[in-house]
Amino acid sequence: MRGLFNYYLSCCANTLLQTLNATWELADILEWKSAGVRAEDNVPFQLKRILKMMQEDLPHPAPHMDFLALEIQNLYKISVETQVQCLECNNVQTRDSHLLSLPLHIKDDRNSLKDCMISFFEQQELRGIDCCFCAQCEAKTPKLCSLPQILCIQLKRFRNIRGFTRKLNCRVTFPETFNFSEFQRETFSSHFTQQNDCRYTLYAVVVHYGDAMWGHYTAYVRHRVSNRWYYADDSHVSQ
Repeated sequence: MRGLFNYYLSCCANTLLQTLNATWELADILEWKSAGVRAEDNVPFQLKRILKMMQEDLPHPAPHMDFLALEIQNLYKISVETQVQCLECNNVQTRDSHLLSLPLHIKDDRNSLKDCMISFFEQQELRGIDCCFCAQCEAKTPKLCSLPQILCIQLKRFRNIRGFTRKLNCRVTFPETFNFSEFQRETFSSHFTQQNDCRYTLYAVVVHYGDAMWGHYTAYVRHRVSNRWYYADDSHVSQ
């Protein structure tokens, strides 16, 4: 496993590349195809074609959804059903949406990944400027409709307080394996499709050092073959 040079504040991109390199499902999509494969099935060839189209002086965007974006998006896509209920008339509206990561709110003190997950799926009351449709108030409850092949989790460490952004440096504990089937049935929509056993194994962690205005990114990644963990800090990689 090799590191990457830091080209003037490129630590963020270096960290992302290290985590993508550890994502073998993505590597399989981007792998060069052997001879005889149709051009529309050859991802590197299609990527080159799209980049060429992007350089053309045309008014409309270059089409690529049916090729790379959709194929990679399906690896991370989380389907969520949100139920919005008016607290005055009890009318319930259901909305379907898709996420590429779970944005988990953390507290100022100690946290665990499971507690953050439970908090995400708890009912929230929407009042004042947070109201969606009802002029008085609403309550919303997100539910899972499907889980992705690769689950990306974002810890929301940044807070905007009176126009200033600060970072929460509190501890968040997390296991190396996580099983969604241990959650209560209320977490899942009635339309939930269980493609797998709902268990995930940690293989990459992105770390940010510093505060909201400055910092440095590093990554911990698990090697696909040896299953050993490596720490990647730009050009420096250690086991």
